[in-house]
Amino acid sequence: MIVNTELENKGNLFPLNIIDFKKDVDKLYFTAINDVILELTVVRDSLLRFRYTTVGNFNNDFSYAITKYASIGYNKLEITENEKCYEVVTSKLRCEISKDDMRVSIYDVVDGTLINQDESGFHWEESYEYGGNIVKMSKVSNDGESYYGLGDKPNHLNLKGKRYSNWATDSYAYGKDTDPIYKAIPFYTGLHHGKAYGIFFDNSFMSSFDFAQERRNVTSFWAQGGEMNYYFFYGPKMNDVVESYTDLTGKPHHLPPLWALGFHQCKWSYYPESKVKEITSTFRKLQIPCDAIYLDIDYMDGFRCFTWNKEYFPDPKRMVKELMDDGFKTVAIIDPGIKIDKDYSVFREALEKDYFCKRADGDYMKGKVWPGECYFPDFTNPEVREWWSGLFQELIEDIGVKGVWNDMNEPAVMEVPNKTFPDDVRHDYDGNPCSHRKAHNIYGMQMARATYQGLKKYSYPKRPFVITRSAYSGTQRYTSTWTGDNVATWEHLWIANIQAQRMAMSGFSFAGSDIGGFAEQPQGELFTRWIQLGIFHPFFRVHSSGDHGDQEPWAFDEDVTDIVRKFIEIRYQLLPYLYTSFWNYVENGTPLLKSLVLYDQADVQTHYRTDEFVFGQQILACPVLEPNAKGRRMYIPKGKWYNFWSDEIVKGGKEMWVDADIDSMPIFIKEGAIIPKYPIQQYVGEKEITEISLDVYYKKGKENSQLFSDANDGFDYTKGRYSLRNFTLTGRDNELIINQHKEGKFITPYNTFKVQIHGLPFEIYEIQIDNETISLEHLKSNGTSSFVVDKNFSELHILGKKE
Repeated sequence: MIVNTELENKGNLFPLNIIDFKKDVDKLYFTAINDVILELTVVRDSLLRFRYTTVGNFNNDFSYAITKYASIGYNKLEITENEKCYEVVTSKLRCEISKDDMRVSIYDVVDGTLINQDESGFHWEESYEYGGNIVKMSKVSNDGESYYGLGDKPNHLNLKGKRYSNWATDSYAYGKDTDPIYKAIPFYTGLHHGKAYGIFFDNSFMSSFDFAQERRNVTSFWAQGGEMNYYFFYGPKMNDVVESYTDLTGKPHHLPPLWALGFHQCKWSYYPESKVKEITSTFRKLQIPCDAIYLDIDYMDGFRCFTWNKEYFPDPKRMVKELMDDGFKTVAIIDPGIKIDKDYSVFREALEKDYFCKRADGDYMKGKVWPGECYFPDFTNPEVREWWSGLFQELIEDIGVKGVWNDMNEPAVMEVPNKTFPDDVRHDYDGNPCSHRKAHNIYGMQMARATYQGLKKYSYPKRPFVITRSAYSGTQRYTSTWTGDNVATWEHLWIANIQAQRMAMSGFSFAGSDIGGFAEQPQGELFTRWIQLGIFHPFFRVHSSGDHGDQEPWAFDEDVTDIVRKFIEIRYQLLPYLYTSFWNYVENGTPLLKSLVLYDQADVQTHYRTDEFVFGQQILACPVLEPNAKGRRMYIPKGKWYNFWSDEIVKGGKEMWVDADIDSMPIFIKEGAIIPKYPIQQYVGEKEITEISLDVYYKKGKENSQLFSDANDGFDYTKGRYSLRNFTLTGRDNELIINQHKEGKFITPYNTFKVQIHGLPFEIYEIQIDNETISLEHLKSNGTSSFVVDKNFSELHILGKKE
């Protein structure tokens, strides 16, 4: 055998010295003597893109992750050359590119701090098996640096010292250290010396990240093909990094319908119709609020998508309407596998139009899923996506289903070792043909996108609601998500809390877990504690495999049912607060959940906290994660916080014990907050809400709060028909002032606010509304002062007696 030792020993290759530079508006090109080109794009003053080729020219620039609505433009761009490097300066950053080896160093332009620098920088290894390169990047890991993000990784929030891969994988009953699992979100935030930056490695091949595991002072990322193509975001606030990444990859295209933020009940599977009705009627009988009921794969005829089992559901349109009349929106599952069956119209049409994925040599990609042997649509083909979206007409427009749940879209294939398509499957990739190695991580995203387009079309004028299991960066534009097939264990309650926080700091806030665990059976205590956590997750759904036991709120004992009802009612009271936070997420990319490090990065104590988080802007929550607990120790962030249950004020910046027996959990409200609340409803829209409560928490000083309202569905809010009320609270020793500024054209159905003041340090002597004194006879005082005011007040002035 002849061995080519030159090839065998080639190993890692590196850029050599730069011999040419040119500028094309916002793109700067640096060319090395060995044909390596660095394309540096100045996207914004605080956002740079680095893209490398090793062959002297670039392939077509295409990404599913980047939204066309991303903000672009900068205030300053200066390029200078000196003996050692090129310097690129914006109003926020100074970037040095070494002439010797293309290594990059990035500084804060204001104070000169080094934020991020290449260690070996860009390098590559030729891939003889597949062609192309394995592309690599290594950067210096600074003293005390912490790392966050990467989507749904089920491990400690701080990624320091860990290594992960991104390859969307069906991970039934995954554990704390399982990797990879369902999602591929190659974005992380680094934090050191009080400053945060972000890196998004936009490469859909299998990628890996090493956060100073292999070498303690080096962080690296690499992919099994494609380009070295990454974006660098600078904060210096972590929240700004996450907002900037979310802006680049896309904020949700619109608000969810308000009912989608209510409580959802799901199981594999509720059938026949009589069982579905039994579940929904029990919710109403027991007065447990619920907005959505789910139909898993058993509603179909032999698991064929877009069909109904007429034995179980003889008249789905009638059933869906009857459920709707009782306040229940029906959500149905749709998987990607299409059963091979010539009598099945969906299969026949896709076969005729050549819409299924094929192997390299032209045969169809065949795999076993729930219906048996299946073919799979190529959702990376825009024509296939258009066809797929049209299939929803009957389900949505005619039958009246309100939401669709995409499962198994990693894509999952049963009874094969790698659980998915072989590498040689071919995809259109929107006119950039490729193998499954490149398309795998975005397959679920493109299925969810096609589903979203169908629902948007046929739900109109209402808003679509889609859920996906698999996702790549940018999927948050179209759908919500859940964390996959978890397990009914206390460890998984901890994991669920971590995953929801991590998804929020990865730009994908509309997430939740299968409450109670999908696999196995929770005891009543675990189910209760999980519901308590779940009320603070944007997607709030119980789901179970159904082959162990029942997992409805009444499936345990009466005590559990009562506590679960109490917490679901709290969720429904907080809907206007959550909806307002969601509006901020859609408008600004602000995460709905904030890990403590995201909330206060300056406090080093927050960098390794996992349990506590801030819901919206002003509610601090911390789940109880152990059985038989009467409370727990938790860290309270700096500032003053009110105990939600007792109004006791605690001073933060330290760890403390908080009582929380089974009927309670640690919840705190930031001082100065104004929290809007609805009356309890059994479902969104059950009551016409004529009055909203404003829970006002006194603070000496200033605090801003908001209340967003619209029609709770539809798209009129995008035309200015919304109501945004900005409240400014100013507290002094013996007075409290609340100013209101309103914008938007929407006339709210509520006319009054019931103001409830917590923690007022003085006795009320006088109340003035827009300089008019009102009577105090209706003022209630049992620790909480409350009174009713017109919604359109400009200034509310509460005065105490002057000494």
